[in-house]
Amino acid sequence: MPDAKGPDHIFQGALTKGEILLPKCEDCGAYHFFPRVLCPHCHGTAISWKQATGKGRVHTTTVVRRKPERGGDYNVCVVELDEGVRMMSRVEGIAPGEVAIDMAVTAFVGKAEGVPAVLFKPSER
Repeated sequence: MPDAKGPDHIFQGALTKGEILLPKCEDCGAYHFFPRVLCPHCHGTAISWKQATGKGRVHTTTVVRRKPERGGDYNVCVVELDEGVRMMSRVEGIAPGEVAIDMAVTAFVGKAEGVPAVLFKPSER
């Protein structure tokens, strides 16, 4: 079971409040994702949490095909946020096949299988 005060707990707790926080290393200044106690760039331990801009671009995308009675097709993508981190998620609000590489998207806190999650929608950049 994860430490109740660890980085996953902090990240998930923020999502529960409708906030998207990203870990940032105060030693080298780089953001990273997924949350962890050591910076993957410099191995520093001075990690703070900053509100994400939520702005990003689709880096990769695919459509998962399902029968309509099983919920229909859905999108899975990797989004690179302006902070430089990449997150696996999905783009909502458009047909799965309309999601395109380099599409501008904006993050929001939604639900995936009943749990708060970072999801994306097309931006009006």
